[in-house]
Amino acid sequence: MVWKNWLAAAILLVSVPAVAQSARPALLNPNTATEAELVSMPHLNPQLAQALLARRPFAAPRDLDAALAASLNETQRQQLYTRMFVPLNLNTATAEDIMLIPGMSRRMMAEFREYRPYRSMGQFRHEIGKYVSKDEVARLERFVYVPGK
Repeated sequence: MVWKNWLAAAILLVSVPAVAQSARPALLNPNTATEAELVSMPHLNPQLAQALLARRPFAAPRDLDAALAASLNETQRQQLYTRMFVPLNLNTATAEDIMLIPGMSRRMMAEFREYRPYRSMGQFRHEIGKYVSKDEVARLERFVYVPGK
């Protein structure tokens, strides 16, 4: 009976981080979003949504930022990027692209780049987890990916 309780506790401990992480809403990818999804984002009106649809695909966050810069100020763009972002390849992202992640500091941007090449998201969690909380790692993880082999 004791081993069953231990096993149940172990399963719960392993699954809690995954559940907590999956509870975070996914970021909208502007390359795959519908017009209705774009219009539901902060500061995006139908005209701006149409302009974004016409300029797709965005290869990097800086391309999206350039498309929005004429219509939205930096504060508005940063607010938008908390809900919508072009996913960053951790192994190839430029410093400029990494700095577009809301709340990013130059120091943390350097840490992102220091551990390249990333082989997995687990490696990202481990390395970046040395500097920030698990919640912050989970937040940052929403903006990035490691390409499959």
